[in-house]
Order: sequence, then C-alpha cells, then structure tokens
Amino acid sequence: MKIGIVLSQTPGYSETFFNSKISGLQKNGMEVRLFCQSKNDDFSLCPVIVSPKVSRNPLLQTWYFIKEFLLLIPHLPVVFRYIKLERKEGSGLVQIFKKTYLNAHLLREKLDWLHFGFATMALGSETVARAIGAKMAVSFRGFDIAVYPIKNPDCYITLWRYLDKVHTISNDLLVLAKKHGLPETVPVEKITPAIDVNLFQSTPTDFKKIEHIVFMTTGRLHWKKGFLETLEALAMLKSEGLDFTYKIIGEGNEYERIAFAAYQLGLKDNVHFLGKLPHAEVKKELESATIYLQYSIQEGFCNAVLEAQAMGKLCIVSNAEGLPENVLDGITGWVAPKYNPQVLSETIQKVLALNPEQKKLIAETAQMRVKEEFNIEKQQRKFVEFYRF
Repeated sequence: MKIGIVLSQTPGYSETFFNSKISGLQKNGMEVRLFCQSKNDDFSLCPVIVSPKVSRNPLLQTWYFIKEFLLLIPHLPVVFRYIKLERKEGSGLVQIFKKTYLNAHLLREKLDWLHFGFATMALGSETVARAIGAKMAVSFRGFDIAVYPIKNPDCYITLWRYLDKVHTISNDLLVLAKKHGLPETVPVEKITPAIDVNLFQSTPTDFKKIEHIVFMTTGRLHWKKGFLETLEALAMLKSEGLDFTYKIIGEGNEYERIAFAAYQLGLKDNVHFLGKLPHAEVKKELESATIYLQYSIQEGFCNAVLEAQAMGKLCIVSNAEGLPENVLDGITGWVAPKYNPQVLSETIQKVLALNPEQKKLIAETAQMRVKEEFNIEKQQRKFVEFYRF
C-alpha cells in the first residue's frame, strides 16, 4: 500500500507525531511519501516530493510552468479527469490552470491514500485524490477546525464532498468539524498524539519535600496558549503571599506582549523565559516543576501535557478542545474553564493544599494512563488500521 502525506514542510526531529506515524507505517510494509512545500536537509525517513515553485520573477515562473507541464504529459488521462472534476466544481479556466500547476506533483503520483496532515492543506486540492484514483483523508488538529473556519466560513464545503475518511486527535475537534458541515456519513477515527514514554520517565516526586513552588508551561508564545490569563492568575496568588517561579519554555512572536504583561502584573522576577529547548533540556526543567500549567484558549490536544504527566507532574489545564481528554479532571489532573484567571488561581490553591498522599495518587494515575493510552506503539497500530479501511 502506498500512502502520500501532505504537509507544509518535513517534520523536525522533535515532531514525534508524524515521525512515529511514518516509521510505524513503514514497519508494517507500507510505502510512504511526503509532499511538502519545503524540505529540511536532516529529514531522511521517507522520500520527499517538493511542490512546484512559485516565483515573482515572470521569466523564472514561465520556466517553472513549462517544466511542470512537460512532466505531466505522461499523465494526461489523470490531468483530464482532474480538469473535468474542477469544471464540475465551478472552477474557471484560469483557476484550473493555476490549480493544475500547483498540484502537478500530486497528479503525477500513483497512491492508494492521499492524506492531508491538516485540513487547511487540502484547500485547493480537494479533487486531486479522486483524479489519481486514490482515497482521501484529512486530519483535524486544532487551528484548522477551531480557528480557520471562523475567519473563512464555508471554506471546507468542497472538501467534505470528496473525503473518504477523517482522522481527529480529539472528540471536541470532531464536534466542531460537524458544526462546520462535515457529513455524518464520513467515517472518522480518533487517534491521539503519543509520546515516547521511555524518554519521559522520571524519579517519583517526593511531595513532602517541596521547598520552592515552580510552575511550568511549554508552548509557542502565542495568544492561543493563554499566557496572559495564566499570568493574571499567578499575580492573584502572589498578592496573597505565595512565593513561586514560573518557567516558560518556547519562543514566538508575542514574547514582548507576554513579557510586558508579566512586568505590569508585578511578576518580572517570578517569570523566567527559557526559550526553545531540546527534549533533553525540557525533561531536565520538568524535573524541577511542582505544577505544570497549560491554560490554553485553543488546544488540539498538547504533547507537552502528556510529557508532564508521564514524568509524574501535577497538571492543571484549561477546557480548550482536546485538553479535557488529555487530562481527566480530578483523576489525572485538573481542568479549569478558560478565560477565567480567578478560577485558575483557585484551582492552583486547591491543588497546593492537597496532602502529599493525594498528590501522589493523582500523579501516579496520570503516569499509568499515559503509559497505557498514549504510547507510540499504540498510535502506530491505529494508523495501520486506519488505512486498511
């Protein structure tokens, strides 16, 4: 079986979701190809086909056009099918010409499945799988279902008509997709993110010997991660006399906004921005954490929360999308409603007030659940089954 996966770029070393998926499919005898707009030099898991180039230089772009259309000559029956499908969807001649060029690398392929790693990646390529005689799948991960359709209403109407199967990382994202028009008749399978549970093993935390409280969050410095609301909650705790350190691992274009908020809230000395760190250093920082916070406004599932639970850390998350499926409220951690710093502050106080035995029970239950439910081997088996549909 030959699987084509479409991404914007090849996954990096730390992107375990796609790397483990590709490795698992290959172990089970499936051939995998990646179709990307750009390729990282260090990626070597499978063949990578880069999409046709787009240049502002008219002469250079003309050469790219000629090259791609010459390569399509042996595949004219597929091209004609594609044009027929696009005309059926109401595309004009100029639009069809552009789409044929941009999808040329896909139209030349013989695949059993064409899987778009994010629903937004399928926009403009909805009819390609049908044209090449492949089944079509998309994945729902967060932004593509929770945010993009709000800014672009009805953007997936054409996509829904050509889908053979959907992969979602959480139930909540599926509910949102159906609100945006996903038909009930399209088969769906939930396959959550997974982590290398062996990598994130840790010495059990001695909750009787915590001398200084350390909060920690790993994530891109972006409004979706709820850093401003988290800082407001921590400022409330500081005003009540709580001494703590808050470590933030990650980078992003909203660093100044978040750092200024910390300054205005009187948390300048409490908040430490550690930047982007490799997995080994993330694990080292997690060792020192008392409570892991993920108070996101929008979150598909969040691997970082799985890693924190695997290391036996007490986790408090928001109720954004997949987080209540990641952390079971009162069982493996705590879930607080988003947009409510006051409630987050109260939840943190409640957790800190628990006796060591109660904290240990929650931490161990979370560790066991991650080990059994969110390991890479289980994820790989599910993806093999996904394509045997």
